[in-house]
Amino acid sequence: MAKICRKLPKQVTKKYELWKALVFRHGPEIIRSFPGFGDEKLTGKRAGQRSSRLSLQYRVIYKVERSEVTVYVLGITPHDY
Repeated sequence: MAKICRKLPKQVTKKYELWKALVFRHGPEIIRSFPGFGDEKLTGKRAGQRSSRLSLQYRVIYKVERSEVTVYVLGITPHDY
């Protein structure tokens, strides 16, 4: 993930770090209470995954395994799904 973050615009990296800190401290459910992240369930081939907005273009795609309370960040991508 560090290699991906080096290529991102600074404001996207800062918002990702905020996103990561919130998830680490309070769990992934806290993200849904911040409208700026625009967190949503994905459908289709990404069913079971979630997306949070880091900018107008970039999203963090992640999956939550409830039994382990583990968040798997699957990627930070331009909005192309």
